[in-house]
Amino acid sequence: MNPIFPRTRVILCGQKQFGAAVFDMLYERSDVDILGVWSPPLSRGHEDRLKRKARIYEVPWHEAGTLRASSVPAETDLLIAAHSHDYVGRETRRRIRSGAVGYHPSLLPLHRGRSAVEWTIRMRDKVAGGSAFWLNDTVDGGPVIAQEWCFVRPTDDAWSLWTRELFPMGIRLLSRAIDEIRAGSASRIPQDKSLATWEPAIDAPPLYRPELIELLSPGRV
Repeated sequence: MNPIFPRTRVILCGQKQFGAAVFDMLYERSDVDILGVWSPPLSRGHEDRLKRKARIYEVPWHEAGTLRASSVPAETDLLIAAHSHDYVGRETRRRIRSGAVGYHPSLLPLHRGRSAVEWTIRMRDKVAGGSAFWLNDTVDGGPVIAQEWCFVRPTDDAWSLWTRELFPMGIRLLSRAIDEIRAGSASRIPQDKSLATWEPAIDAPPLYRPELIELLSPGRV
């Protein structure tokens, strides 16, 4: 990060417990300002945890699916995606000084897609991991900033692997990514396409691509 900007101004797109935990990590940092939060209003019939954090700490909240280039706050340095199910389009990313980063609970390019943890268990992988990566025009295919790995225990299911290993790993990796971006040393390691795997989502709605919907709406074509 350019030294004339001593604090990194971020926007956070996410949901549920992981999104709320990333909010806490960002809020506790002395070098970060949260300019806005995008999340669903509800999760399982209750106020989404990330929305609740934004309300409690009086951070501007916006409904998931409404982020566009035109709605990015001025002087935003970085977008962080934390369990976000919205695709962040190219024009939106271009409005953000340092780009956009996310966390994926697999050793990318393996297990791209929303249900990475479930497929790790279904495929009986012995090793799992997580990746902090740059968002680009592909889904889960952007250059990698940092990765960590862990063993999968014989008794693990998706929930135990996520809560014990991959959830805290995601917080660490996103915090590390911020440190390296601020220092100007963040990696951009291309993913090896020959190793990439993609598994279908399990009980999840289709990926929401708001800029594409906007482009194809009446009056825009």
